Amino acid sequence: MQQQTAVVIGATGMIGSIVTQLLLKDDAFKTVRILVRKPLDMQHPKLETVIVDFNNLDDYKNKLGTGDCIFSCIGTTQKNVKGDRNLYRRIDFDIPANAAALGKTAGFSAFLMVSSVGADVKSGNFYLRLKGELEQAVINTGLSSTHIFQPSMLLGKRNEYRLGESIFQSLFKLLSGLLMGSLRKYRAIEGATVAKAMVNAAKQNKQGNLLYLFDDMKTLVK
Repeated sequence: MQQQTAVVIGATGMIGSIVTQLLLKDDAFKTVRILVRKPLDMQHPKLETVIVDFNNLDDYKNKLGTGDCIFSCIGTTQKNVKGDRNLYRRIDFDIPANAAALGKTAGFSAFLMVSSVGADVKSGNFYLRLKGELEQAVINTGLSSTHIFQPSMLLGKRNEYRLGESIFQSLFKLLSGLLMGSLRKYRAIEGATVAKAMVNAAKQNKQGNLLYLFDDMKTLVK
């Protein structure tokens, strides 16, 4: 199998950082290009760290470059944007949607993105509606392969400590075992599991629009 060039957006987050490390260790990938807003203290022979202005589409296009697959792991929180929904949208929608569109033009074949269980363009919830709109926008770009990962509560350590989320994670993890049947998709899942599933999916070279829920992601990492 020909080695791939991968681009990672959101490489400093919980899932993105794990995806980056997995790609660097995997012989199926020859180049790992991470697009970031500021320099990172990371060194590896396969790693290309590129500073990009995500608000400048020309810069974004040039820095994205060419390659095979794009991993979109970027996301923010209401707290980080201080309740500014326009800013939230620019980060959670514009950055990945533009990556997909620019990637299509540049010849990338696969786009792998972290969304959320319950994502729906018709949802009354701002976050779930935004994720649903993003999924639709990415699908509409017409890439050969679109992989949408819909985790529920993510378990694992983040770069920023969130006390409330830490407590909720512990409670949700205990309750997840009670979610059966059609509710299994709402089970909490380790961020590392999502990351591994994304990397493994990229190596399968499947075509079309593919959706991964809890059981699908768990199966991919077996």
